[in-house]
Amino acid sequence: MATTGIKLTKQSHACVRLDKAGRSLVIDPGGFGEADAAVGADAILITHEHPDHFDESRLRVAMEADPATEIWTLAAVADQVAAAFPGRVHRVGHGDTFEAAGFSVQVHGELHAVIHPDLPRVTNVGYLVDGSVFHPGDALTVPDHPVDVLLAPVMAPWNKIAEVIDYVREVAPRRAYDVHDALLTDLARPIYDGHIGRLGGAEHVRLAPGESAEL
Repeated sequence: MATTGIKLTKQSHACVRLDKAGRSLVIDPGGFGEADAAVGADAILITHEHPDHFDESRLRVAMEADPATEIWTLAAVADQVAAAFPGRVHRVGHGDTFEAAGFSVQVHGELHAVIHPDLPRVTNVGYLVDGSVFHPGDALTVPDHPVDVLLAPVMAPWNKIAEVIDYVREVAPRRAYDVHDALLTDLARPIYDGHIGRLGGAEHVRLAPGESAEL
C-alpha cells in the first residue's frame, strides 16, 4: 500500500509539508517552527488550537502571500481567522472528507489527548491524506482505515514512550516518521529512536527539519 508521487518534508516540531504534482499541502505550521513554513502552500491543515500547531500571524502571512491558499481546520481555529479571509477557511470535523491542493483528505478524531484530568480537553482532529499518510495532531487516534505512513507524535506533555510504541503497533503502518519532537533533546533522541524502532513493529524514520523523503 505504498504511496506514490508524494514528497514529505519535515519542518520543525509538528509541521510537515506534502508535495505532489506541483502542489503543496502544509499541516500544523505552528509557533515552534519556521516562520515561513506555510508560505507557498496551496492548502493548510490545522489539527487544533494550541500555539505549537496554530500560529495566527504565520497563517496570515501565508494567506496574504497567495490569494489562492486555503485553510481546512476545526471550528475553534476557523472562528479565529475566517473573517479575515472570506470563503478561504473551511470548517471540518470527524468523518468529513474533502479535496485540498489535489490531495484527498479524511478527518479522524475529535479530542486532544489528556494532559491532566484537571485540564479541559480541547478539540483535535487528525488528517489522513490520500488514504495513506496520517497526521493525528495531539492525540493517539487510530483511523478506521489502513495507514501506510504514520506521523507519530513522539514527545509531548501528554504522552510517554510506552504509549507511542503501543500507538505505532496499533496503527500498524509500513513506516513511522517522528513529529512533535521539538521538546526532545539530542541526548534523548537515540533512546527514543531505539525503543520505537525495535518495539513499534514498523520501519522508523527521523528526519531533521528541512529533510525530505519520497513516500
